[in-house]
Amino acid sequence: MSYTTQAPTQTHIPASIEAAADGGGKEFLAFTLGREEYGIDILRVQEIRGYEPVTRIANSPEFIKGVVNLRGTIVPIVDMRIKFNLGSPTYDQFTVVIILNIAGRVVGMVVDSVSDVTTLTPQQIKPAPEIGTAFDTDYLIGLGTLGERMLILVDIDRLMSSAEMGLIEDMAA
Repeated sequence: MSYTTQAPTQTHIPASIEAAADGGGKEFLAFTLGREEYGIDILRVQEIRGYEPVTRIANSPEFIKGVVNLRGTIVPIVDMRIKFNLGSPTYDQFTVVIILNIAGRVVGMVVDSVSDVTTLTPQQIKPAPEIGTAFDTDYLIGLGTLGERMLILVDIDRLMSSAEMGLIEDMAA
């Protein structure tokens, strides 16, 4: 996957987002972690499921809750609240697992709740400011603005394929 750099902010915008300018917009699945709203590319979402207990794997990082068997496929489950240091997770009726398909690998992501699918035009996506955030801004596409509402847009491909996650081999391979 190719990334472009926009001066002077050094924001990496995936080509699929830039290509959305031709079609008028790009769809993002909006979800919450704590009091913040995030968005990921809807094309990476395979399904959304309720949270269910996982099988813990010894010596895995704390943010990897474990694995589940999803119709014969063993799927690692990442708790994004733990990954982003957003406090202790609580699992209730709103907690969901977003099943992602990234580079041919299936990964689950636990979030507090899912709200909707939102279409953003390139003009509605602003560069992420260089401030102290819960995670490295390398994993941010930018901020999606919808009136008073703001979505923190996560480059889920880069995040899930990062070396620290250890879930997906180098996507360039």
